[in-house]
Amino acid sequence: MNKSILVSGGTKGIGRAIIERFAKEGFDIFTCSRNERDLAALRSSLASKYPSCRVHTFVADLSKKEEVMAFATGVKAIGIPDVIVHNTGLFLPGSLHAEPDGNLEFLIQTNLYSAYYLTRAFATELMERKSGHIFSIGSIAGITAYANGGSYSVSKWAMLGMTKCFREEFKPYQIKVTSILPGATLTDAWAGVDLPATRFVNAEDVADSVWGAYNLSPGAVVEELIIRPQLGDI
Repeated sequence: MNKSILVSGGTKGIGRAIIERFAKEGFDIFTCSRNERDLAALRSSLASKYPSCRVHTFVADLSKKEEVMAFATGVKAIGIPDVIVHNTGLFLPGSLHAEPDGNLEFLIQTNLYSAYYLTRAFATELMERKSGHIFSIGSIAGITAYANGGSYSVSKWAMLGMTKCFREEFKPYQIKVTSILPGATLTDAWAGVDLPATRFVNAEDVADSVWGAYNLSPGAVVEELIIRPQLGDI
């Protein structure tokens, strides 16, 4: 039986690159998106490249708890993933003192609570199995404050703290927990920006880093991994 990976928000950017990397290595895939058309395109692409890979997709808006739980229930009906990657995230720029009312609540629900509820949904099974690896895709914005980060930065600081807590809780159960903290990564979020591609981290670099961290021996874990553009933050 193939090992499997769950990647939330896996149709684009970093999530898509991680799925491609693990599918190449023979993993079955669980993922979700709000857009069925994007999921269909992903299924078609993976079927063409990796015909032995089983791809299970779900339409879900992970800013809503009930849809997070429905996604988890759908996955659990098929199997318990060996790897879970919390990739769902949304960036809304602005300063805390002037951003639109509701930004904080929406970004916390999307960027933080989605990972919180999804981890809890699989915790019992992972602890009973005494194996698994959980990755949180955070951000440089979660370790460095900047003026236009607003509630996005708050959500990513919180994500890092939560991931540290899960790391401590799951240690006795041989479940690894890793925070991935990328700087500016060349995804659709930067579309239209007048900068060369070489100024960014490639999504594939992040995916390779996740794959590398996953493949350490059982006695070692990467707790935090910072990936920045070579020339520094943008």
